[in-house]
Amino acid sequence: MMRKLSILVAVVLAGCSQREKPSSFLQTPLFEAVQEAAIFPDSKTFADAVPKRPLADILDEYQDNQGQAGFDLRAFVISNFEVPQSVSKPELAPEQDLELHLLHLWDSLTRPADRAVAGSTLVPLPNAYVVPGGRFREIYYWDSYFTMLGLQAHGRYDLIRNMVDNFAFLIDSVGHIPNGNRTYYLSRSQPPFFALMVSLLAHHDSLATQRYLPQLEKEHAFWMKGKEQLTNPGQSMNRVVVMPDGSLLNRYWDDLPEPRPEAYKEDVEIQRQSGRSASDVYRHLKAGAESGWDFSSRWFDDRHSLKTIRTTDFVPVDLNCLLYYSERLIARTYRKMGKDSLAMHFRRAASQRSKAILTYMRDPKVGYFFDYDFTQSTQSKHRTLAGVFPMFVGLTDDVEASAIAKVLERDFLKPGGLTTTLVNSGQQWDAPNGWAPLQWVSYQGLINYGQTSLAEEIRARWTRQNERVYRQTGKMMEKYNVMDTTLVAGGGEYPNQDGFGWTNGVYLAMKKRP
Repeated sequence: MMRKLSILVAVVLAGCSQREKPSSFLQTPLFEAVQEAAIFPDSKTFADAVPKRPLADILDEYQDNQGQAGFDLRAFVISNFEVPQSVSKPELAPEQDLELHLLHLWDSLTRPADRAVAGSTLVPLPNAYVVPGGRFREIYYWDSYFTMLGLQAHGRYDLIRNMVDNFAFLIDSVGHIPNGNRTYYLSRSQPPFFALMVSLLAHHDSLATQRYLPQLEKEHAFWMKGKEQLTNPGQSMNRVVVMPDGSLLNRYWDDLPEPRPEAYKEDVEIQRQSGRSASDVYRHLKAGAESGWDFSSRWFDDRHSLKTIRTTDFVPVDLNCLLYYSERLIARTYRKMGKDSLAMHFRRAASQRSKAILTYMRDPKVGYFFDYDFTQSTQSKHRTLAGVFPMFVGLTDDVEASAIAKVLERDFLKPGGLTTTLVNSGQQWDAPNGWAPLQWVSYQGLINYGQTSLAEEIRARWTRQNERVYRQTGKMMEKYNVMDTTLVAGGGEYPNQDGFGWTNGVYLAMKKRP
């Protein structure tokens, strides 16, 4: 495992001394001891810590002293590592207008271009960027698109361009856009919103799609890696799956089936409880993190227990819709450039993907879209907001969009907005929680097909809930309880975070719409 991870992080450890290059503290007995002992309530804290002196010296001292009587592990860590704090926010003026507060928040959530720090897990980025807030002190992939919506509302195309440039830098240097700019995120990505980010920037810069075309193609190649080695239906490799008719679709994955460093203790405990193969459980957990839905009954065998997670067995509707959008954007860009054969290649790929999505993920009787369990050759019947993505990317037709709208209004619409799923499993990406990105995807998808009445109702309920909580707490939250608007959202591995990048972005985008 250490050798594999060393290859992944080599690019970001170049600034460290030769003595430190073979590993970071994430692969050491010290790291495991700190996480297993729960020295910090949040496992991510130590994963983000920075050694105060050469790491090799710290590890030698730990090795010499850790078995001695009276050794204090917490004191040792505090004396040898800089422990990160949550993202600070500006002081809230009494009864400050929410939009004015969000305008000021951009400064507190913006990080300048990074400098390389020996021993840090942070992957340095060349341009300024916006972080979500709270425990999330680095950039996150799919979060950033929804944050950009708010930046667009405030005319901050300078920051949008910086962030798109940072993601292009990561594609060029790492080979894909990781979950976030930490070394422990490099083995996985997140829902591929890069093409939508480029399209957003193109509202301000008409040449954006051509400028980032190389990176759009490289990211697409990352998701399709291994496809040449697949020949038979049911086969899979990395993030690619062969469907029963021979078409290719994609799944979420992770390249290293090990515990997540930022949730080490939690992953080890789940694996122990599950009684399943360690590599199998860790792969499914990390693929769930790549999906952005970490975690949800969407990925569970029994709908209620994280121990039954099997993310990589599903071909997800949201992922494949986003790749369809990317393929269409690449095709359109090549057509504008007069490169018809390349345009045809990606247009054909998008057409084949669209057909496969409609074949395997659409249930005309229910009038909704579902993930596909390729290991069981059957469609999942678990209704989630992932089913609205065909409307969001323009893949479906008016009749199907009308059917989706009816399902949303009947099953998902609650007093505070749309609930993520219809199952209350105790996980954060389930009922009763609502999340800003899925409100926007649903809202914009409905607008795309003229379902404006329901779209406006969703907008009104969601923004009212944002405003209600802000008046009570002075905070914009990561997620909200949309079923009982008097309660706070919960579930998952960590407390509800405030800040909060994508909530701010979606709120502003919705409020700025005429």
